[in-house]
Amino acid sequence: MKGHPLQGRDFLKLLDFTPQEITGLVDLAADLKREKKEGKVHRVFEGKNIALIFEKTSTRTRCAFEVAAHDLGMGTTYLNPTDSQIGKKESIRDTARVLSGMYDGIEYRGFGQEIVEELAKYADVPVFNGLTNEFHPTQMLADLLTIKEHFGHLSGIRLAYLGDARYNTGNSLMVACAKTGMALTIAAPRKYWPEEALRRTCEEIAASTGGSITFTEDPLTGTHDVDVIYTDVWVSMGEPDQVWEERIRDLSPYRVDKKIMDNAGKEAIFLHCLPSFHDLGTGIGREIHDKYGLTEMEVTDEVFESSQSLVFAEAENRMHTIKAILYAMI
Repeated sequence: MKGHPLQGRDFLKLLDFTPQEITGLVDLAADLKREKKEGKVHRVFEGKNIALIFEKTSTRTRCAFEVAAHDLGMGTTYLNPTDSQIGKKESIRDTARVLSGMYDGIEYRGFGQEIVEELAKYADVPVFNGLTNEFHPTQMLADLLTIKEHFGHLSGIRLAYLGDARYNTGNSLMVACAKTGMALTIAAPRKYWPEEALRRTCEEIAASTGGSITFTEDPLTGTHDVDVIYTDVWVSMGEPDQVWEERIRDLSPYRVDKKIMDNAGKEAIFLHCLPSFHDLGTGIGREIHDKYGLTEMEVTDEVFESSQSLVFAEAENRMHTIKAILYAMI
């Protein structure tokens, strides 16, 4: 098999890739998805293996990597927070070199971006970022594929993100939209905006692609006539329970409800990277209800279950886009 132009590259953050490389991965994912639906088998990596390091647990990311790897003929080893000695009894540098001798790729999902960057520095095989505190690039490819499937294009799409934009989802959406020429509006209290240096970087990128990055504290202004409404949970993984009360107070005006969706464009869709607190079907949801009397959080159940909601198509696309990353870089 002829090597892909991205063969041997790490997938750590979208800032490392050109707009053409990003859209190329989205198109590759669409091709692989179509082939899978047609029943075509592409086990092109028989005999290869990938290590999956999960310092933070996940349903979608783990399943997406395992199914994608299996479809390509690869074996996987899942290392949960208690299985791996990374950063505890064994340094990140040593872990990278040990795993490089046994595997053809390493996925890391956990904490600081510096960890996955150090893994990549010392590994002799491609390293993939399954999520860090700062970036979530595999999620972004799934989002881009979902948007392109629905609208037929990415450039010029108007996307509004509501909620806490300081961490991986908000940061990564800025990069993804800037790189693909989309118009992103972040609607959130000012203290929940991404850090200024990354904002400036993304604004410079957007200026070269025809995209734009806008910030507002008014949810109705931010969502007026947009094509995509996007939100995420109000408390990120690993944050203490004490922040719930502050987030609920600050972010409740930014809950995605029917009024917000009606304010968007006529063909607007709703996206969420999941999991979502839209009902009382989770333990955390019931705890929040008992403490604060809420039955839904960042999005209402009415919107989540509506025909405008593409969250489950988006979740499926995690697998297809991760498969594209593995296919291209391994």
